[in-house]
Amino acid sequence: MSAVEGQLSSLGLKAIGLLILTILCFDAMSILVRLLSASYSAQELSAYRNVLGIFPSLVLLIYTGELKFRGSSLKIEQWKLALFRGLVVAVAQIFFYSALAQLELATVATLGQTNAFFVVILSVLYLGEKVGAWRVAALVIGFAGVVWILRPGSDAFTLAALLPIGAAACYAFAMVSVRKFGPQTSNGLLYLYSSAGSAVGAIFLAMFTTEFSPIHSIADGALIFLMSTIGGIGVLLMMIAFRIASPSVLAPFWYFGILTAGLFGWLIFDEAPLDTLFPGVLLIVGAGALIIWREKRRT
Repeated sequence: MSAVEGQLSSLGLKAIGLLILTILCFDAMSILVRLLSASYSAQELSAYRNVLGIFPSLVLLIYTGELKFRGSSLKIEQWKLALFRGLVVAVAQIFFYSALAQLELATVATLGQTNAFFVVILSVLYLGEKVGAWRVAALVIGFAGVVWILRPGSDAFTLAALLPIGAAACYAFAMVSVRKFGPQTSNGLLYLYSSAGSAVGAIFLAMFTTEFSPIHSIADGALIFLMSTIGGIGVLLMMIAFRIASPSVLAPFWYFGILTAGLFGWLIFDEAPLDTLFPGVLLIVGAGALIIWREKRRT
């Protein structure tokens, strides 16, 4: 192995480690959201998450030099799109938090894997990319897995099961739209604009759809701050991971989130939705693996 290959391998391992930490951060955030949902609405939690969660991440971005506050350097050409991405993420969070309040952690994590299919669809509609037969086959297989889990028309079907799918669609737009920004826009600056859009959007959505409850106790306040901080750090770790390694390298490790969510759901909430998830989860994972495999073959 050459020195260059060794360095690339080291960077890949670092990115994978960061992604696993990202997944664990999101799991911890999901657990806290689940606990807090008994007293606070999804809209309130989303607003707290976006307002409070930006600060520790900004401190780290400034410390690492990723983000510098220097006059005109804070301006980007497509600022409207950057802010709109943030609003879409705020909507995604409301869907996601609402799902966590009503569904098992493993079910939310599994249905959230439909993100890969929406990325493909939006890449065609929004970016004008071509879709081959393999991608179409993956979409069909993945859709069959989703239908198998949702079981529309049966007594097992609930509208709440559509919430993580709606969140996945919104998150997919946030991911795909990144490609609309040129290389002159740093990740730190894009993160700042999107976070500002998320914070403002979440506050307005909460103002018009619910009433803010007073924080009931110091313990609740601490949990809300911890939830917000962990969520913000998770997003930052994910951004750094995708900066140093390609999506084709990291994508398979997203499925680790299904296992961890299932484990935490079982240990903390005594959940075991195996009958609901199988065999649909195998089709969803298989479809995602097919997309990843074809992307690797192309590159």
